[in-house]
Amino acid sequence: MVSQLPYKPKQGEIPTDPGVYRFRDAEGRVLYVGKAKNLRARLSNYFAPLRTLHERTRRMVTTASSVEWTVVGSDVEALQLEYMWIQEYSPQFNVRYKDDKSYPFMAITLADEAPRVIVTRNRKIKGAKYFGPYPKIWAVHDTIDLMIKVFPIRTCSDSSYKKAMATGRPCFPGQIGRCGGPCSMRVTIDEHRAIVNDFVAFMSGSDQRFAKELTARMREASAAMDYEAAGSYRDKLQAIDAVLSRSALVLPDETEADLFGIAEDELAAAVQHFVVRGGRVRGVQAVTIEKEIDISGADLVDQIIQRTYGDAAASDIPKQVLVPSLPDDIDELTQWLRAKRGKNVTIQVAQRGHKAELMKTAELNARQALMLYKTRRTSDYVARTQALTDLQSALALEEAPLRIECFDVSHLSGTNVVASMVVFEDGLPRKDQYRSFSIPETTDDTDSIYQVLTRRLAHLDGRDEPEASPPDPTVDVEGVSIPPAPRPRFAYRPQLLVVDGGAPQVAAAARALEDSGHTEIALCGIAKRLEEVWLPGEDYPVILPRASESLYLLQRLRDEAHRFAITHQRKRRKRDITTVLSDVPGLGASRIRALLRHFGSVSALRGATVEQITELPGIGPKLAASVQQHLADQ
Repeated sequence: MVSQLPYKPKQGEIPTDPGVYRFRDAEGRVLYVGKAKNLRARLSNYFAPLRTLHERTRRMVTTASSVEWTVVGSDVEALQLEYMWIQEYSPQFNVRYKDDKSYPFMAITLADEAPRVIVTRNRKIKGAKYFGPYPKIWAVHDTIDLMIKVFPIRTCSDSSYKKAMATGRPCFPGQIGRCGGPCSMRVTIDEHRAIVNDFVAFMSGSDQRFAKELTARMREASAAMDYEAAGSYRDKLQAIDAVLSRSALVLPDETEADLFGIAEDELAAAVQHFVVRGGRVRGVQAVTIEKEIDISGADLVDQIIQRTYGDAAASDIPKQVLVPSLPDDIDELTQWLRAKRGKNVTIQVAQRGHKAELMKTAELNARQALMLYKTRRTSDYVARTQALTDLQSALALEEAPLRIECFDVSHLSGTNVVASMVVFEDGLPRKDQYRSFSIPETTDDTDSIYQVLTRRLAHLDGRDEPEASPPDPTVDVEGVSIPPAPRPRFAYRPQLLVVDGGAPQVAAAARALEDSGHTEIALCGIAKRLEEVWLPGEDYPVILPRASESLYLLQRLRDEAHRFAITHQRKRRKRDITTVLSDVPGLGASRIRALLRHFGSVSALRGATVEQITELPGIGPKLAASVQQHLADQ
């Protein structure tokens, strides 16, 4: 592996001003867009020695062939330009919103002469006021049915409205009591507008005022023995109670906030967006994100806020945004939101009280959504069957791959190399059969793949030949039959081996199969960049349909192998840190982080000299000697 990138800018070329940068590939496509308060400081992180970079960051910078930057006048301008370019280019290494389905909203068309209430997924109706989103479309219809009992506004189509106003005959929904607009011939345009305003005020959070007014009117009508009017007010109160019961009071009445619960792993994140108005959860929106590059929780919050409010109307931006962690550019984000809303906006972490409890609820929902996202297709028997059949056809296999094993290699700055093997049977993960491997010495990923597969295939030799009939049971001294011990599952022959990578990794795996004498096992590799499927000895990859169940199954295998490898490596890294470095006198947590960031691992630090260790700020010759001596004694 090369130590530096050929397109690395010369020293001093990158300015120290705030700005936005773009990485491009050889064809000029934008791979990644980012912003920085100091371009030189930020970009220097990408041009550090490749062995020190995170695996996915290294993949991005090695895929790119150039980097360019644009200087702006302020940090807020950098944020705005970053958002604009992400929307324009949809870079593959920026976070991607995987299942961003369109949620239904309740909309009031305030720009119309006689506004109407509709259910829509279109957020671009001119002059409309939106409420929601709602998780299900029936939930919007049920809410509207209850609301028009209290605030009878127009529900008919524009064509029905125009025809009624031209002919003087009520529209059909008005005739059956389903439309309360001027076309029903019961109210004037001005009276209808006043009812619409009350409808909007109630949905915006002013619900207690209307409940109190209706209660007072009902009592007055009852005292005057106008029982028909009292019954009408009672029915409206019941409708209001039904609407309010659908959105329980969770925060003080005056609370206007958006709350984001986030659950994430190394590869994906799920976000639950709770819209709180008038202290009640008025809408819930869920989205799942694919992380193509290493990104911290704070940076993820940054991206989520930008995307949520980038095209939002001023009325959709609340007074308060509650997040699990604050992004680094909190001041710029706050200033940006204030400018878009025209009023004060705060971004905070909910630490205690009712808001913290609601945040826990949102995070619980996010964890469940992430788990569902990972397993939603594999739990469907029809989808699994289709995936295996499609794989058999696409890869020209003699039989459906009922047992698939996938391998991935992970390392920390070129050291602590580990590999994982995950097993899927009938399209479902068999976690009890997962295996992890430590690779003490290796030259690169292809060598690691060869080593791991050679070790795994060794377990097949002489132990997995097909049997014509079950083995004879053994017999003890009393003549009692004892069934033979079950064969180790690790010795079972897979129908398909999958490696994470492209043609080089597949070639290394094919060599391991040949050297082990198991060329009867099918093999393929899945490359992350364009999701191509590579077969041994082929010059061109197999391209599976993007929405196919077979591609989803391979992605699930690859992601699970990657997750398992990272988990194993982090356990090793944590063990190294806690059992070795933490025992060095005078070496605290911050200095341990600095040492690992500089050297990459405990193994690399063990091979460093005292002079190399003292190059780090805050570590003198005495402490460096203690570190070296302590590691030498291990």
